[in-house]
Amino acid sequence: MLARHGVEPERGLDQNDVQVRLARFGANQLERAAAPPLWWRFLGQFLEPLVAILFIAAIISGLLRDVIDAIAILAIVILNGVIGFIQQERAERALAALQRLSAPRAKALREGQLQSIPASNLVPGDRIALEAGDSIPADARLIRSFGLRVQEASLTGESTPVDKEAEDVLDLRTPLGDRSNMVFMGTAVAAGNAEAVIVATGMATELGRIAGMLHQAGREPTPLQRRLAELGKLLIGVILAVVALIFLLHVVWGGGNLLESLLLSVSLAVSAVPEGMPAVVTLVLAIGLQRLVRRHALIRELPAVETLGSVTVICSDKTGTLTRNEMTVREVVTGSAHYHVSGAGYEPSGGFHPRVSGTDRHVEDAVDPEDRPDLMRALQIAAWCNSAQVTRHPERGGWRVLG
Repeated sequence: MLARHGVEPERGLDQNDVQVRLARFGANQLERAAAPPLWWRFLGQFLEPLVAILFIAAIISGLLRDVIDAIAILAIVILNGVIGFIQQERAERALAALQRLSAPRAKALREGQLQSIPASNLVPGDRIALEAGDSIPADARLIRSFGLRVQEASLTGESTPVDKEAEDVLDLRTPLGDRSNMVFMGTAVAAGNAEAVIVATGMATELGRIAGMLHQAGREPTPLQRRLAELGKLLIGVILAVVALIFLLHVVWGGGNLLESLLLSVSLAVSAVPEGMPAVVTLVLAIGLQRLVRRHALIRELPAVETLGSVTVICSDKTGTLTRNEMTVREVVTGSAHYHVSGAGYEPSGGFHPRVSGTDRHVEDAVDPEDRPDLMRALQIAAWCNSAQVTRHPERGGWRVLG
């Protein structure tokens, strides 16, 4: 595999090879759909049937020299658009910041040295090292493995880790979930260690193919947007029908002239438009948005607040996407006692609280493990059976687990 990609086994790629391959294959990152220009994103806030009705009503009010009504309607429409646009841009900037913070790194053999490099700089032919806890940065063929198990739930939906073996030789038509000699971008090493050669990066990976299909999928309107669109269409139909009816009645039975009848009909149509409804809807959604922000929820588009508020049941398997992905021990059971472990997340604080015999309660005061031989032995065995360590994150602060 190394020879096929023109890689020296003990040296890896040099910088010139990396630059050539980066130019040929591109950066190892998933492509994002091209963002529309700023002016189009702002204009998109006004492309709703109900907003179109308000624009028409404002124009008609202006033609009828009802300047105050025209200004009021336009102010409501513009305010509605500005609030939606500002919220969407804030969410986009926050998401971009999160993506920069979560930029992964990989351990690759370059010019004879194992280096920690941004995963986006990996190219086909790079020799990488993997160990428990690592996120796999690209699709790679294993060349050495020891007890390797990989969590592939994000790609295959399989909830339990799968065994991987570098020595396996498989047919090219082997299904994705059975490729035991391959590891894939977006999955994680659950146990063991390995070395592998990158065979595909970026959009050429299996995860990249899925991302490409997602880019082709159209965006579905939220339930609120659908209902407002239906209401807008209904209002247009009703208003046009009423205008036509009033016009005919005034001309045929009332004996009015055409211009007078037209002005009367249009005035009634303008008065039938609910100018305050977009402002009320926007205000309610903005209040809901602020409540969600206080609970650390990130909303990209304002109408999504109503969609999220309508959810009563979420069906999902636990792969860390809905949680902090910090798995910690909460209970320790030894041969002679049962202990509750206090504290939260990876921060090294908390204590061991024995359970009161015959109850589900635990004593408030923590005990010293050195005074409990059974607890101390359990902790020693747990420490010997893993290679993880808790350290402070050098850039973001807080605590993280390595290994």
